[in-house]
Amino acid sequence: MLISSPAIILSKVRYQDNDLIVKCLTRDLGVVSYMIKNISMSKKSKNKFAFFQLLNILDLETNYNPNRSIQYIKDLKIKYNFTSLHTNIYKSSVVMFLSEILSNIIHIETKDMELFDFIEKSLIWYDKSEDSSTFYLIFLMKITYYLGFYPDCTNMNCNYFNLEEGLFESSKNSQYVIEGSSLVLFKLILGIKFDSNKLPFIDKTNKKDILKNILIYFKLHVDGFKDPKSLKVLNQIFAD
Repeated sequence: MLISSPAIILSKVRYQDNDLIVKCLTRDLGVVSYMIKNISMSKKSKNKFAFFQLLNILDLETNYNPNRSIQYIKDLKIKYNFTSLHTNIYKSSVVMFLSEILSNIIHIETKDMELFDFIEKSLIWYDKSEDSSTFYLIFLMKITYYLGFYPDCTNMNCNYFNLEEGLFESSKNSQYVIEGSSLVLFKLILGIKFDSNKLPFIDKTNKKDILKNILIYFKLHVDGFKDPKSLKVLNQIFAD
């Protein structure tokens, strides 16, 4: 069955000496793994290796077989040419970090066009933005809407956010809560849209604290979620 679909690269791993297995979130099929043969052999294949940078957005044409765990690509092209996502050291560290998280939390094998469109539009916005140091914090909270555990903001004026229940409360009812100055910044993150002209400045200490709480939130709501290995690199890059 010949299928054409946009796809976002979530992860890639070498297979044997010359092949590559690439996991993608496709708009029309959900998460699909593809075998890329002889990626290191020919000059043409080496040029195509650049297509498979993490979070690249491609247009794929595949002979899809639902009975195969790994598919093969018939043709591909770049859908969107990023200009800074993989060349800016700060953005590239965020790309590595977010791709690891997305690969960990997205396992759907059916299409979810709203999820795909959100990620695609967010990445394009990030690529174009010059003021984007808090992007990854906002992105992680926004994506919870599409994954089914976005915070209940009904009582947002309360003094505690219960990470276990995903809601604001007037009293401390869990060991996993956000409060005080951390809560002020957490509410700020929840209220931001990517079409804002300017994202708020948050210093490195507070960004680290917000991220720690967001990752706890993911651990509490996503089965098997673990801290990304790239977290250390991200913290080092943004510590400067």
